[in-house]
Amino acid sequence: MSDLLKLMALDAEDLSVISAHAQDAVLKVGHIDFSAKAERLLLPLNRFVWESPGARRWIFKSYERRQSVLHIDRVLSVQTKGIDRNAPESVLSLLNVAYVEPLEGDETAPSLVFTFGGGAQMTAVIEDIEARLTDLGSAWATRARPRHGI
Repeated sequence: MSDLLKLMALDAEDLSVISAHAQDAVLKVGHIDFSAKAERLLLPLNRFVWESPGARRWIFKSYERRQSVLHIDRVLSVQTKGIDRNAPESVLSLLNVAYVEPLEGDETAPSLVFTFGGGAQMTAVIEDIEARLTDLGSAWATRARPRHGI
């Protein structure tokens, strides 16, 4: 399939493109995989395909989700807030991935902040930005288009 997404981020601008494509992806808490030894964070996602022409139509709409993986390297640690790690079947809806630089003079490392629906959050402390979003090939139609209250 030539329409499979393969994106890489090495700076904040690249990361914003990955964030836009991963917006409204869903994943199970138990599928989040952080390896401190490998300095790697993997998030298997069911990504809403916002770039599909059918996702932008008002008439003859067609929506699609794809199995994807968000792969972050050079991760030093991961902290969560509002995520029950004892409920591995709980589903999270990814809203945004943002790069946060330390304040000038602050000796802490930069981080990536993953914001999920319902106020849940995950922070990955990183050495530097090195992220990939890759579609794995499996795709399926869905009737629902994500909506956001303002």
